[in-house]
Amino acid sequence: MKKVLIVEDHPDMRELLVWQMELMGFLAIPAKHAKEGVEKAMQEKPHLILMDIMMPGMDGREAARLLRSNPETRDIPILAATALFRESDLRSCIEAGCNDYIVKPFTFQQLQGKVQEFISFPTATIQ
Repeated sequence: MKKVLIVEDHPDMRELLVWQMELMGFLAIPAKHAKEGVEKAMQEKPHLILMDIMMPGMDGREAARLLRSNPETRDIPILAATALFRESDLRSCIEAGCNDYIVKPFTFQQLQGKVQEFISFPTATIQ
């Protein structure tokens, strides 16, 4: 089963994202903060990382830089999920090593489209 690591500090949003990934047919691996996300990425080797950007302590950009500097995780696609929407903020996500971004709030269909750019769905998708 394909794995998606969800790094999100807000419990309700993390739970919603886990549920959405499971609806798409993926094994969702939750992480409560960036440090835990980096650790789980190294352990689990997910097919995609959905990374919140604004988190206390280490933020998502710093986590992306760490993941890109490690040979074991450097090729895992990272999709930034962020409430930041200014062009400079979004560019900084890409410069930190994220492959793309999705701006919160987003719909299930928008998330599904972004995820599909990086990994194929293991089962039929919900329309």
